[in-house]
Amino acid sequence: MIELQNEASTKAFLVGLDTGAIEDMDYALAELGALAEAAGMVVVGQSVQRLPVMNKALYIGSGKTEEIKLAARELQADMILFDDSLSPSQLRNLQDELELPVMDRSILILNIFAGRAVTREAKLQVEVARLQYMLPRLAGLHKALSRQGGGSGAMSNKGAGETKLELDRRYLEQRLTALKRELKTVARERETQRKARSKSGKLRIALVGYTNAGKSTLMNALLDYAADGSADTEKKVMEKDMLFATLDTTVREIAREGHNPFLLSDTVGFVSRLPHMLVEAFHSTLEEAMEADLLLQVVDASDEHAKEQMEVTARTLKELGAEKIPMVVVMNKSDLVRDPATLPILKKEEHGGMIYLSAKQKIGLEELLDYIEEVLSDGFATETFLIPFTEGQVVDYLTREGTVLSTEYLAEGTKLQVKCKIADRDRYQAYICES
Repeated sequence: MIELQNEASTKAFLVGLDTGAIEDMDYALAELGALAEAAGMVVVGQSVQRLPVMNKALYIGSGKTEEIKLAARELQADMILFDDSLSPSQLRNLQDELELPVMDRSILILNIFAGRAVTREAKLQVEVARLQYMLPRLAGLHKALSRQGGGSGAMSNKGAGETKLELDRRYLEQRLTALKRELKTVARERETQRKARSKSGKLRIALVGYTNAGKSTLMNALLDYAADGSADTEKKVMEKDMLFATLDTTVREIAREGHNPFLLSDTVGFVSRLPHMLVEAFHSTLEEAMEADLLLQVVDASDEHAKEQMEVTARTLKELGAEKIPMVVVMNKSDLVRDPATLPILKKEEHGGMIYLSAKQKIGLEELLDYIEEVLSDGFATETFLIPFTEGQVVDYLTREGTVLSTEYLAEGTKLQVKCKIADRDRYQAYICES
């Protein structure tokens, strides 16, 4: 059955296929609609067909295809969006039958990423993913193939029989090779930065989770809390109620007085059926999560599909090889579903825990930071050091990287009681003394 949603607007028409593989088709189409809006489109209608198996030629049945064609024409839609990845032949056949541009879920997400990319690395990653998607689908982009003649150099044709399709494919392959080479250079630069952060000795924590769950809002809230509400605005990241508002990984230091500082990274958000080529392209960016000491999975507690979104995050982390890293589940936006007076509620588990909070309302931040420190406490030790005055750099290091509990100046040197990483305790074991 065709559902008309907005007769005044004439842009995107959504199509879904229910074969029983997707548990909640209504939610899947709602998410596709949100993705369309994130791409600057307006949804004018939608249709779902229920079939036991997908039609190999048209994805949906021929009768449903004709029904959608008539409905889209009546609504003056200029784009048909399918809630799945279409094969090259399906894409070509549907465009012929519907007589309208056809876009699938994968290219829609890729286009959103292309519009959001800001840094050089993100732009390279998105373009690599888009080219990988386009290469097998070139045939669907050409209604007629024209013969080429003449030319010279690397893009000269192989002979009079070479078609425009072959030239385009050869160009995309060469472009893809060049982009991958450039991306490797950028990835090496990121690896150098990551190693420098690792040498600092600071614990690394990564925010992960479904897109638009509030990761950026939580990072900004923690920055503000650590700075007593006066965090430098230049250090804050963009936060917006929009899918994939930010793509670039941001790393900030959270240094709360009296507690061990740590590095917090905000990674790209996940979404159900995230195109594999995007996960592969963003692999170097997502390594911030793969190499973290602790993951904070941010979940929108007010979303009725929070459980499914957590499952998507779990699958993506497993694909990245980060499923064994300790994790705390942060149920954000809990003030929208619970009485704020009852927050935060902390649930401890064997391999992590769950805490309810509101990053926007700044409820539960102190409890989250306390719990982070508790979870990571196994990596710390409290020791007393007696450091000669000639080794001032050791005092500076322990003061900067640890939490100084007491300081005493003696004739032999500076006596510090410090809560520090076990690695730092072992590094300066020669200076350990009785308290």
